[in-house]
Amino acid sequence: MSQPSALPADSRDAATTLAEAQRRLYLAFLDQGLTRWLAALPEQLARGLDRQRHGDLPAWEKAVAKLPPLPAARRVDLDADQVSVEVDLGDANRRRCDNLLRILMPWRKGPYRLGDITIDTEWRSDWKWQRVAPHLSPLAGRRVLDVGGGNGYHAWRMAGAGAAFVLVIDPSPRFYYQFQAVRHFVGDADGHRTHFLPVGIEDVPPRLAAFDTVFSMGVLYHRASPLEHLLQLKDALAPGGELVLETLVVEGDEQTVFMPGERYASMPNVYFLPSSRALAHWLGRCGFEAIRCVDETVTRLDEQRATEWMTFHSLADFLDPQDRSRTIEGYPAPRRATLIARKPQR
Repeated sequence: MSQPSALPADSRDAATTLAEAQRRLYLAFLDQGLTRWLAALPEQLARGLDRQRHGDLPAWEKAVAKLPPLPAARRVDLDADQVSVEVDLGDANRRRCDNLLRILMPWRKGPYRLGDITIDTEWRSDWKWQRVAPHLSPLAGRRVLDVGGGNGYHAWRMAGAGAAFVLVIDPSPRFYYQFQAVRHFVGDADGHRTHFLPVGIEDVPPRLAAFDTVFSMGVLYHRASPLEHLLQLKDALAPGGELVLETLVVEGDEQTVFMPGERYASMPNVYFLPSSRALAHWLGRCGFEAIRCVDETVTRLDEQRATEWMTFHSLADFLDPQDRSRTIEGYPAPRRATLIARKPQR
């Protein structure tokens, strides 16, 4: 890729940082044989990181570019509740890193420990991983797609579990730069097996059939056409591949599906909340097999909450203060289920 020239120092550094991340993404796509998708990458990256659409993007890009060089000696642990990098920052660099990482707030998925900086994120995403991981087909050697993966916390855990290639797709440029900030600390400890593309599932080429495992966690209820989403996930899977689907559900039988009003727990764009049995029925109608619900849990106030790294309203503000079993709109409080299914070999 050509390098920009005649730019201010900060802009040049930021552009170089971005170019390196994109170069590694291109090489990874080539290595994985994703040639049909490769042709679309320039346009997808340009659209996903368009400064005209995202006014804060230059500040996020600059924050990542200004992270100081780190000592080569570091210990990276991607297979623990805290994705952690033990590295000696020194006092000045610690303050610098802390300030730069805070520019990328709010941090929603984690937790992370980078040097001696603990990023206490809104979600205890490690709790979800603990619930899901025991039920997965072993990830070692697998190609994995994490749809709507946020800043990549679960993707790092997938790499820590031995996945050969992990791709996060999420249209949020803030999450993209949070991922790149963590990448700065991780360095090449994962063998550069973990990548991020700022697009949605609709940008994945149809009938790609490339991934051994596809995760969609916290996405389905935002889709106005949930069956279309399930079919898109199926298209991305190789024959015999495994789908891991986590979404909001309600209690009920195979026919129970709830559609809230304009907001659900203060969230806009929430459409269909099926029961876990109805969701299994949907998966069956979409052609999946070996469908099983492996977890169903009411979200706890200590699992999703405001922190110093996410200072906005969180779950406690979205529930009825007189009845925590209801949202402020009067609906059942958030309940999440995880289902695992397989794409047929044929």
